[in-house]
Amino acid sequence: MPSKASIISSLIWKFMERMGIQGTQFVVSIVLARLLAPDDFGLIALVMAVIAIANVFVQSGLGTALIQKKDADETDFSSVFYASLLLATVVYAIIFFTAPLIADFYNKPALIPVIRVLTLSLFIGVFNSIQYAFVARQMMFKKLFFRSIGSMIPSSIIGIVMAFTGFGVWALVAQQLSNTFLAVVIMWFVVPWRPQLKFSFERLNKLFSFGWKLLFSSVIDTVYSQIQSIIIGKMFSPASLAFFDRGSHFPYIVVNNINNSIQAVMLPSLSAFQDDKPQVKKMVRRAIVTSSFLIIPMMAGLAATAEPIVKILLGDKWLPCVPFVQIFCFIYAFYPIHTSNLSAINALGRSDIFLKLEIIKKIFGISILVASILYFRSPIGIAYGVAVNTIIASFINASPNKKLLHYSYLEQISDIAPSAILACAMALVIITVNQLQLNIYLTLVLQILTGALFYFGLAKLLHFESLEYLIKTIADFRRRHAK
Repeated sequence: MPSKASIISSLIWKFMERMGIQGTQFVVSIVLARLLAPDDFGLIALVMAVIAIANVFVQSGLGTALIQKKDADETDFSSVFYASLLLATVVYAIIFFTAPLIADFYNKPALIPVIRVLTLSLFIGVFNSIQYAFVARQMMFKKLFFRSIGSMIPSSIIGIVMAFTGFGVWALVAQQLSNTFLAVVIMWFVVPWRPQLKFSFERLNKLFSFGWKLLFSSVIDTVYSQIQSIIIGKMFSPASLAFFDRGSHFPYIVVNNINNSIQAVMLPSLSAFQDDKPQVKKMVRRAIVTSSFLIIPMMAGLAATAEPIVKILLGDKWLPCVPFVQIFCFIYAFYPIHTSNLSAINALGRSDIFLKLEIIKKIFGISILVASILYFRSPIGIAYGVAVNTIIASFINASPNKKLLHYSYLEQISDIAPSAILACAMALVIITVNQLQLNIYLTLVLQILTGALFYFGLAKLLHFESLEYLIKTIADFRRRHAK
């Protein structure tokens, strides 16, 4: 059973890994956005929508089942590996031969070779998912930090060089494939897991009895999330999809660092305490309060500074994505509630509840999506629909834990309310800096400094427990690793 120190250490290393990879990705995406046209990014977004759905079937929920199972051994890991490899082969063959139909659907013949080449990532993903499950079970998140940095930097150089020399959309393809391939190669040398000549249908069946519900949940969730891209790409243009996609990308990078770090560590940690529900509630509450303290002000600050950030980093040609950035900042502010509640449900082994939640959420989501398309008939209207659905989904995700953990939605709202109120006040302060009518660069610097000083200064003055906890946690981490 993991100790508090190992959980915190794993969380910090996972956060550092996400910060490293997302920070590098952020810089690279800025360079590529200036070198390539929005249409290039739109084409890749269309292909990635197809691959995301295909990848769900290949992963099939078995990776999460490996993490959740208390006594998973080499037979379990090898059985999942070979089954996933077979699924990847079948799915790749289907996509390879249907690529012309997909390209015809979008009226984009240039998509055919892009789809066929980029879908090769399915095979790489099989290795990646098993390696990740092994690392998560062993709480070896330090290794992920070096893997991510070691794969991201070379692949970024490849993408930038190819974009600069005129390869267009193929620069993005090369960057994606080289990044996932190098990540697997690095993990092959630093993680002791190797596929063994072992296979058990009985073990696979037991894992699938848990994993199939997650598979179905993931299929529903992924199809729903990607159908927005499919509809925008079909009804409007690749450029419109690029603005929608880029608008979600900025807040996603910020939230993903914190959210994925907590989620990655929460599942194995909570699974170890699954028989001690008061302890699980305590850990879930800590995750919601701490992540909200960090995520909500970041989203409020990014929404308030979206226009100067886009103008400075991407250039005027990307200004249409500003309203999307602001809407998605609101959407991602709810992610601490989503992540923590769903991780707790999975850790308790209740994938049946997880599946029911996904079905209920997607009924609401699809209804709202259709209404948004019919009423607004624009990408921005679809984004507004996603925002409304996010509010509803937060209620749905939290509802089971009122019974499972005695942790109600009202309790959760009261836990994040101090951070939310302070973040809104900070955003108003940031907006007033615009009235000074200074140089755009100086304005942005002042907005960031003023917002940070206001938020953390008041949090310190008001003795926010989350801030004191973070300071103590970081100090303990540095002290242990200084020895």
